Amino acid sequence: MISLTPRKEIPLTLTLMTPLVAIALTLVVGAAIFGILGYDPLAALYQFFIAPVSRPYQVADLFVKACPLIIIASGLVFAYRANVWNIGAEGQLILGAMAAGFVALTWPNLPGPVMMPAMIIAGMLGGLAWGMIPALLKTRFNTNEILVSLMLTYVAVLFIDWTVRGPWRDPMSFGFPLTPMYADAALISRVELPGIGRLGQLHWGVAGALIFALAAWFMLSRSILGFQVKVMGDAPRAGRFAGFSPAMVTIMVMGISGGAAGLAGMVEVSANIGQLQPDISFGYGFTAIIVAFLARLNPLAVIIAGLVVALAELGGDSAQIALAMPKVVTGVFKGILLFMLLAGETFNRYHVTFSLPHRARMQGDSDA
Repeated sequence: MISLTPRKEIPLTLTLMTPLVAIALTLVVGAAIFGILGYDPLAALYQFFIAPVSRPYQVADLFVKACPLIIIASGLVFAYRANVWNIGAEGQLILGAMAAGFVALTWPNLPGPVMMPAMIIAGMLGGLAWGMIPALLKTRFNTNEILVSLMLTYVAVLFIDWTVRGPWRDPMSFGFPLTPMYADAALISRVELPGIGRLGQLHWGVAGALIFALAAWFMLSRSILGFQVKVMGDAPRAGRFAGFSPAMVTIMVMGISGGAAGLAGMVEVSANIGQLQPDISFGYGFTAIIVAFLARLNPLAVIIAGLVVALAELGGDSAQIALAMPKVVTGVFKGILLFMLLAGETFNRYHVTFSLPHRARMQGDSDA
């Protein structure tokens, strides 16, 4: 039998060593799998971990890939800290992108200083409104927010698909499900460094993502709002005794996480796509759940976790191109990496003990 006992204190050395051991085990297991499948293990590992960041512009692209993950995961931290399980960030991302797109397409002649703040607000309100549905159903009818938020994701996918094929489709798209391109004022500009110019696809939304993560950390660690979230998550009875409302906390954290996902949708479309289409996300809303837990529900650590997961995604693409490696193989390796990191987190938080079942021990004693 395997039993898990929570650690009263987690040593700093264990906290630092756990991810290193997890990555080392990933390298060993991954190299063995690549060798068995007939690929050069060293070349495969190089494509996964070194090639995607071997040039400055590639490092910039890594931050671009991590940008939506950082924003969404920073918002999800609030919900998960309060033991409210928002699994529908993907749908909230889509609704946020659609709300921001509505502003960009309805008023294309707005000046830049008005257009961009209006799109940011609309994107956050769109994600927030979609997140309010499971929140209100939970507080009013005690429904399961996991199921409701997850099912609403598929509603959002169908909604944007219908919209871009119907009322919002560009008449000049030759039948493709695309909206008109956004005006220049609705596009997030690229970062240009003096004497260097542009670094890959790096855009100002990345800076916004880092600021958002810092703001989330400040709110959780230095505000009464963050205190309420932590108390209701760690000790709900104590929170109710202190006068905190579980319903209000649920609505608050679902609103924050939904608004963050909506903001990520607005940034992703405005910075990288420039128009609405059926596929505006590559599963960022679901991947951000992993990022949040890899970061141990710490918004500052979300930045590092987002970069690690983004590196695994870019490394998989690099291995497919350079080594003609099937997507399923790269998916297996990314799964191993995430499994090792999450397993390391389990060993970090709990004492793991192995013992024989009681009946087996009794049999062993009688045989002796």
